[in-house]
Amino acid sequence: MNQQDWHPADIIAALKKRGTTLAAVSRNAGLASSTLANALTRHWPKGEKLIAEALGVSPAEIWPSRYRKSENR
Repeated sequence: MNQQDWHPADIIAALKKRGTTLAAVSRNAGLASSTLANALTRHWPKGEKLIAEALGVSPAEIWPSRYRKSENR
């Protein structure tokens, strides 16, 4: 199964469909409003978890490349 990561615009749109924004999720977690934007472009488990919880999915569903198990281990 070769799933691709969600595009950052799709993550933002999914949050908007749920009636929230990335900035609001960030502020509700006690972070600066722009902090969670970091998780859109680089691996940050805490931020990924906060975004995924706001969307009702697991971080691995949004970013499969970041959570894929190594097949060579």
